[in-house]
Amino acid sequence: MKHLPKHIRPRWRYLAVEIESTPDAEIDRGAFQRELWYAAGNLLGDPGSADADLTVYSFAFEDGTGETIIRVRRGETDPARAAVACVDAVDGEPVGLSVLGISGTVRACEERYLGRRTGGFDQRHVAFADADRPAFSRDDAVEVSMPTGFVSATELDFE
Repeated sequence: MKHLPKHIRPRWRYLAVEIESTPDAEIDRGAFQRELWYAAGNLLGDPGSADADLTVYSFAFEDGTGETIIRVRRGETDPARAAVACVDAVDGEPVGLSVLGISGTVRACEERYLGRRTGGFDQRHVAFADADRPAFSRDDAVEVSMPTGFVSATELDFE
């Protein structure tokens, strides 16, 4: 079968997305793709979701932080950004997503927007809720381990 001529082929844009979650969260590509499709379907409907054609192109997640590249059809970047903003949990794990930028090629997307995230969490113990508890810190954000899960705080909360 012959390839389509260049003027008929679909044109793509690539969204660089940063992922943040709790330090013990385990999120994989398939679960993230599924949540992205559900969010797009709920927000844009079936026709809008099909027009955007959101596909996770690359995915990396470890120690509570990650990054992904999402492929979207050209002209559908605004609905795609809205759908990404609707994802608030993956497999029951709360996540925060932020679109770092949009590019026309995967290579430009990787070079411009990815690989700049801050390092992983540093583990330490803090006094919180009248007890000495394990905590994970990254920059000014601190995740304190509680019996029911993690509580987010900042460095200013411990001074």
